[in-house]
Amino acid sequence: MTTAPRFDWTAGYPSRRSPLFARNIVSTSHPLAAQAGLRVLNAGGNAVDAAIAAAACMTLVEPCSNGLGSDAFCILWDGQQLHGLNASGPAPAAWTPGFFEGQAMPKRGWGSVTVPGAVGGWAALSERFGKLPFADLMQPAIEIAERGYAVPPIVQGKWAMAAAIGELTSQPGFAQAFLPKGRAPEVGELFRFEDAARSLKLIAESKGEAFYRGEIAQALARFARETGGALTEGDLAAYQPEWVTPLAKDFAGHTLHEIPPNGQGIAAQMALGLLEHCNVTAHAVDSPEAQHLMIEAMKLAFADVYRFVAEPGAMTVSPAQLLDLDYLAERARLIDPSRAQVFGAGNPVKGGTIYLTAADESGMMVSFIQSNYMGFGSGLVLPGYGISLQNRGHCFTLEPGHPNQVAPGKRPFHTIIPAFLSKDGAPIMSFGVMGGNMQPQGHMQTLVRMLCYGQNPQAACDAPRWRFNEGLSINIEPHMPAATIEALRARGHEIGDIHDSYQDFGAGQFIWRLGDPGVEGYVAASDPRRDGAAVGW
Repeated sequence: MTTAPRFDWTAGYPSRRSPLFARNIVSTSHPLAAQAGLRVLNAGGNAVDAAIAAAACMTLVEPCSNGLGSDAFCILWDGQQLHGLNASGPAPAAWTPGFFEGQAMPKRGWGSVTVPGAVGGWAALSERFGKLPFADLMQPAIEIAERGYAVPPIVQGKWAMAAAIGELTSQPGFAQAFLPKGRAPEVGELFRFEDAARSLKLIAESKGEAFYRGEIAQALARFARETGGALTEGDLAAYQPEWVTPLAKDFAGHTLHEIPPNGQGIAAQMALGLLEHCNVTAHAVDSPEAQHLMIEAMKLAFADVYRFVAEPGAMTVSPAQLLDLDYLAERARLIDPSRAQVFGAGNPVKGGTIYLTAADESGMMVSFIQSNYMGFGSGLVLPGYGISLQNRGHCFTLEPGHPNQVAPGKRPFHTIIPAFLSKDGAPIMSFGVMGGNMQPQGHMQTLVRMLCYGQNPQAACDAPRWRFNEGLSINIEPHMPAATIEALRARGHEIGDIHDSYQDFGAGQFIWRLGDPGVEGYVAASDPRRDGAAVGW
C-alpha cells in the first residue's frame, strides 16, 4: 500500500484547474473523451476499457493529433505487475533504402506511412485485460462520429493552421474529410465524421480484424495502389502489436518506467540519471541554476538517443549501456553550470499526439498514448472510411549504416512515450506529456518538480516549461520568471520569441495513487495547454 505524498498543495502557477480526487478517474485532453471513459467505468468496465473507449473518441475530437490510422503505446499496472505494449507499425515490405533513392524521407503522403498500429493495440489490450465486450468500447466514439461535436478553440486553431498547408490539403482524401465546407470548422461549429463511424462499426464488430485482415485492409491497399502508395494487404495482415518489458530507472527514491526502443522514453531516464550528479535541489525550482542544469542534461541525453536509438534489433548499443550508472556519471561531468553547450554523442560501449490515463478502484492504472505524428499525419485519408494515416515513416533516416536507416518491415524511431512511476515495486503514477521531442523533456521537468521539490501534480503540470530544439536553441514559456530567462540567455542559451503562441510545450495528464485505490483513491491533474479534462467518481 502506498501513502499519500507530502505535496505542497498550496504551491501553484496561473491556471484555472484544481487537482481531481476520486477512486475512478479518466484524464484526457478532451472532455468528451474523458466522459466516454467514465461512462465505460460506470457500466462495469475497468481502467483498460475506459482507456480504449477514450482513445477511440480522441481520434474524432482531436483529429489534428491522432486518428484511426495512428500508432500507439501503453504501460499498465494490472493490479499485480507492470506491462508494456508497443503498437507502432513497421515499414511496408517495399521500403528498401533504394526505394527512396535521390530524395529525403518524405514528410507527407504515402512515402511517410508505415503500418498503423493503434487499432491493433486497442484489440490486444481489450483481449488481455478488458472486462467489457470490445464492441461496447467503440459505442461512445460511434455516437460522436454520427451526431457530431462542437469544435473547441485549441483544436480549431491547429485545424485552421493545417488548412493553410498545401502539402496537407493536396493529399488524397484530406479536404473531403477535414475541410467539408472548403475550410476548417469554426469554433463551436458542429463537425460530423460519418465515414469514421463506418470504420468504427467494422472495428467494433470484428474486434479490429477488419482493419488488418478484412474490409478496411482491402480498402486501404486499394487506395494505396490507386494513389501511389506501397502499403499492401500483406503488410497489414502481417501486423501484430508487441508486448514488451518497460525499462526502469531509479530517481529520487522512485522508479521511472518507459517503453524500450524504438521509442525515445529512454531520453527522460538518461536525463534524470545525469541530474543525479548535478545537485539540482541545491537551487530553487524556477531558478536559472536549476533550469540550466535540466536543459543541459536533456541535451546530453538527446545527443545519444538520436545517434543510437532505433528498432532494437538494429541498435549497436543496448538500453542498459545507455543507462549505465558509470556512463551517465561520466557524461554528467561535461555539464558546465555557467554556460550552455552543444553536445555530441558519447561512447556507451565498453571494450501531432494525444495522451490519456485512467485508473480504477481495483488498482488498475493505464498510461496510453497514440498519435499521427505531425499535425494530421501524412494528410492521406481513406475515402468512405475516415481513416487518417500517420506519417511515422518520416522518422526514418536514409543515412547508410545508421541504426534508424529505413528497411522493409522495420519500425522507425518513435517520439510518443507513455510513462509510469513506481516506488519499491508499488504503483505510484501513470502519466505522459505530448508533443514530439517535448515528451521526454516534459517527463523530466514535471518529475523533478514533483519528486525533488514537492510540487503537487497540478502545480507541476501548470508550471512554466522550456523546450530544447537543437544546438543552443531553446524556447521558454512566458510565465517563467523574467530573471530566469535573462540569466539563461546570459549563459549562452539562444531563446526564441517567448510570446510565440505556436510553440508547443506539450500537454500532460497525471494520475497519482494516494493509497488503497478503493479507499483513498487517486489525485489527477490535467494540462491547461489543451482542452483537457480529468473526470471521476
